[in-house]
Amino acid sequence: MKFDDEYKKWLTDLKSRIRQSQIKAAIKVNSELLLLYWDLGHDIAVRQMEKTWGSGFFEQLSSDLKGEFPDMQGFSVVNLTYCKRFYLFYTQGNPILQQVVEDLNRQQLADDLQIIDNNGNSNRHQLGDDFDNHPIFQIPWGHHIQIFSKCKSVKEALFYVQKTIENGWSRAVLMNFLEADLFSAQGKALTNFSRLLPDPQSELANQILKDPYNFDFLTLTQNFKEKELEDALTSNITKFLLELGQGFAYIGRQIQIKIGETERFIDLLFYHMELRYFKEADGPTIGMIICKTKDSVEVQYSLEVVNQPIGVSEYRLAKLLLDNLKSSLPSIEELEEQLKKMDDV
Repeated sequence: MKFDDEYKKWLTDLKSRIRQSQIKAAIKVNSELLLLYWDLGHDIAVRQMEKTWGSGFFEQLSSDLKGEFPDMQGFSVVNLTYCKRFYLFYTQGNPILQQVVEDLNRQQLADDLQIIDNNGNSNRHQLGDDFDNHPIFQIPWGHHIQIFSKCKSVKEALFYVQKTIENGWSRAVLMNFLEADLFSAQGKALTNFSRLLPDPQSELANQILKDPYNFDFLTLTQNFKEKELEDALTSNITKFLLELGQGFAYIGRQIQIKIGETERFIDLLFYHMELRYFKEADGPTIGMIICKTKDSVEVQYSLEVVNQPIGVSEYRLAKLLLDNLKSSLPSIEELEEQLKKMDDV
């Protein structure tokens, strides 16, 4: 049989739809599993089953469920305790939930998560699709364990939930951002974006900048020069891009520009796929200054008097080698000589 272009086009579209249906099915299965864990956690917490049946409750429940569902994962003692923690974390008190609603402007959040009636029974099924489609049921269980184990508040947890959904983070990437405390760092840079950029671009620009940036993947000596830092960052460009965050694309270094009759060079040039502030059809270029330390008052004053959108952040180096420490360490030859002397004694 001879297939024409129309058939090939239809086949390509069909394959795409099949893949989309597979993804939707996987998401649906994940959501149902999380809803099961939520209800299980609710029953254990609200009915206070550990107090009712004693310290061996989790072991007994695990054994009974594994016996009934031998092919189903997730009924280990550890995972059953995680189910309880999952439920308790996201229902940890009305004042916190109300604060999250105010901060995130999600009017349904308190209603979605407040699912215990006056008799202590779960009524989440009465909420219908609104509750089932809540973001907390849209990410994998392994991600949740990392989030509720390391986050201090519902607001912080929902930040990582949303970022995981928006950017498709793997568990390893999520763990890196949790370790780097992205929640505290993102949006903390000093900028003049609100004055010089229109909404919503100013808000997005503020959110993509962090303070501080963590360059602990670099190893530099104490008195390193700016060029050494630039060399080290470009040599580790993949790790640098991960630290900058989702959406950054590396264009080049020491890019020549002309201001009037004067030539200048941009140290490192990036393009952000969402902001789109660079090309002729885009908005004006945004400046990023990432420095060792900054005086917040002085920076804020400076940003008020310039007419270019600029953000200023600090960076941290965890692996800073001290020159005097290096010089005080014995060489390989000296160590070998000392060991030889010890053998001769």
